[in-house]
Amino acid sequence: MLLVTVNTFHVDMYWPTLEALKEMGGSSTVQEIVDHVMRIAKYTDVQQRALHKGGPQTELEYRLAWVRTHLRLLNAIENSSRGVWAITEYGRSLTARDMKQLAQDLRLVNRRKDTDESVAGSTSRRLVDVPQPLLESAESDDWQDTLLEILFALPPDRFERLCQRLLRESNFVRVDVTGRSGDGGIDGIGVLRISLLSFQVFFQCKRYRGSVGPSAIRDFRGAMVGRTDKGLLITTGTFTADAKREATRDGAPPLDLIDGRQLCDLLKDLKLGVSTRQVEKVLIDKDWLDGI
Repeated sequence: MLLVTVNTFHVDMYWPTLEALKEMGGSSTVQEIVDHVMRIAKYTDVQQRALHKGGPQTELEYRLAWVRTHLRLLNAIENSSRGVWAITEYGRSLTARDMKQLAQDLRLVNRRKDTDESVAGSTSRRLVDVPQPLLESAESDDWQDTLLEILFALPPDRFERLCQRLLRESNFVRVDVTGRSGDGGIDGIGVLRISLLSFQVFFQCKRYRGSVGPSAIRDFRGAMVGRTDKGLLITTGTFTADAKREATRDGAPPLDLIDGRQLCDLLKDLKLGVSTRQVEKVLIDKDWLDGI
């Protein structure tokens, strides 16, 4: 049994943590959560520098680590094996008043390590019904076509949040969606960490049914000039041969392209809305039976 004591100081950080995740599109890295909570809660420089038992963690970082654990036990947030945290539907439904009520109701929370039982349902009052996950499976070999239809039907802001989550799960330590009009179609800026080095990457998310042409590549690159040398264009569609050549043209900053099929494979590999299962197939050996 894992015993978690709810600390009043921790509780005061619950709501800012949920607010931070909402502001960042529903998912974030640990460092992004810390930075946003510091801004939302308006902690002073002195408070931010205070070390927990002499370091290396600051006191606020230490307490935020417990906050994430508590919120996960409440099924308000979840985390992947790659260290990315995301708000759940239940977490989105909570308000600041709900969090205050939960803090008053919750004293000690017992949770088994090997179960996904909702702690919210075990409190003295259940504020909001925790939704059960909706499981969809594509039984045919055309699962990518099915997935692409679903992705194309997503509202623009949800598709951007999905791309945010995809980048965070792919070692981007910071991902900000900008979505400014008249900015060459740049949807956001990410920071990719590779070993000791970090790179700023501009990205664009296009929900296309058809093909992206070379003009879109040139517009995107033009918006990057003087700001960064690395760009990533993600689409639900495909890229024309001219677009691919333009992306790697000599004398111009190269752009990385992810088409719909690659996007589907990435979502499957990262287990983001896509899962796989093994199916047992029974084979009968008639020749063996006849010769018994």
